[in-house]
Amino acid sequence: MTVLHIVAAVVLDERNQVLVVRKRGTSSFMQPGGKIEPGEQPLAALCREVDEELGARFDPATARPLGRYTATAANEPGHTVDAHLYLVSLDREPHPAAEIEEMTWIDPHDPGDIELAPLTRQTVLALARDPDLVG
Repeated sequence: MTVLHIVAAVVLDERNQVLVVRKRGTSSFMQPGGKIEPGEQPLAALCREVDEELGARFDPATARPLGRYTATAANEPGHTVDAHLYLVSLDREPHPAAEIEEMTWIDPHDPGDIELAPLTRQTVLALARDPDLVG
């Protein structure tokens, strides 16, 4: 099984809803982020991806590392993601850019019937429900 090394942003709004995005040509919603380039540090990769995908930035000094997690890749059959997750606060209202076709905010306690990537469903929503994270 091929491992994809990625970084992803956990973005919460004032109601503690979680931002999820869907890439063009895919069906699963997931965190903004993407693959870490060779020689690139995870936080630098996240700054680049958030800027490309959402047209927004965040201060790397305030990004909070949430850990490293693995899950089945949503859009690449036979692949696993090895993901660095960071809680970040964006400097402006995000909007879909680059390969992002759609974005939405979901309630981590009741995400509804939206199709979520395994990492989002299994890990990110649990983190977003943690009062220590959102407190």
